[in-house]
Amino acid sequence: MRVSTLNHRIAALLLAASALVTSACGEVARTGRSPGYLQIVRLEAASGAEPDEFGNTLASDVLTLVKDDDDNLIPTIFGDHGRVEFRVGLKDPGPSAAPTQPSPLNAITLSQYRVVYKRSDGRNTQGVDVPYAFDGGLTFTVPPAGTAAGTFSIVRIQAKEEPPLRNMAFNGGAQIISTVAEITFYGKDQSGNDVVATGTMSVSFGDFGDPQ
Repeated sequence: MRVSTLNHRIAALLLAASALVTSACGEVARTGRSPGYLQIVRLEAASGAEPDEFGNTLASDVLTLVKDDDDNLIPTIFGDHGRVEFRVGLKDPGPSAAPTQPSPLNAITLSQYRVVYKRSDGRNTQGVDVPYAFDGGLTFTVPPAGTAAGTFSIVRIQAKEEPPLRNMAFNGGAQIISTVAEITFYGKDQSGNDVVATGTMSVSFGDFGDPQ
C-alpha cells in the first residue's frame, strides 16, 4: 500500500511538471513565429493643448479655452498624442561568449495599433464609463540594431465629442475619470512574421485648467 501510494505521488508530480513545461511552451508559442520581438523603450503622451510637453502619464483636457486675437476665450477640442520608442530583441540571444547578431530580416515594421481604456473599479462600458476603444494606423520600421520612435493618437478628437467625455465639459458630469490606456502595437518582421507589443499608460480625463 505504501509503495502504491508513493508511486501515485511520483506520477502526480511528473504530470504536474509536464503540465508546467507544456504551459511554458504554450506561452513561448503565443509570442509568434518571429525570431525577434519588440521592446518598448519609452511610452509617453502629451496633451493636445501642450503638444511638446510629453510625460509618462497624461492629463487629457476634455475642453480647452483658447484666446483669439481679440483675447476672446474660444472653447476648443484637441486630440492628444502619444510617442513610443522601440528596439528589437532576439528570442534566442545565444551564449554570452558568442551572442547572436541580428540581421536585416529582424527589422520590424509597425503598421497599426489599438487603444483600449480601462478603469480599476471595473466600470468599463464604452461610451458610458470610458471612451470607445479604437484602431489607428502608423508606419515606421525598427532596425535590428538601435531604436526607432513614432507618434500616434492616444485620445481622438471625436472621443471628446462623445459621452462620457463630452458630459465633463464646463465641469459637468464626473469631475475626473481615471483610466489605464492599453496600447497594442502590431507589425511584421521582414520575413512576414507577425509581431505584437503592448504598453500601458495612466490617462486621466477632466476639464482641467487651461494653459495661458
